[in-house]
Amino acid sequence: MWRQEKITVECYSGFRVNESPRTLIYGGRRLSVLEVIDRWYEGGLRPDVPIMHFFRVRADDGVVYLIRYDPSRDEWTILIQKKA
Repeated sequence: MWRQEKITVECYSGFRVNESPRTLIYGGRRLSVLEVIDRWYEGGLRPDVPIMHFFRVRADDGVVYLIRYDPSRDEWTILIQKKA
């Protein structure tokens, strides 16, 4: 199970908007993204399933975060795994 929280993300925008996250603002802290470990997208094959962009990033606090960008809402969320 995952829960989501809205966050603020500052990004590099090159070829497209919000191409690569650079800074996360989460829990009142500003975290620099040191590495984008993985990135992928889901959805978009059907009109009722929007495309979501996912990034697994390592921040300067040493923690790996899973974040998601919803371009249809221009909204970033952090995904946090709930303990069973």
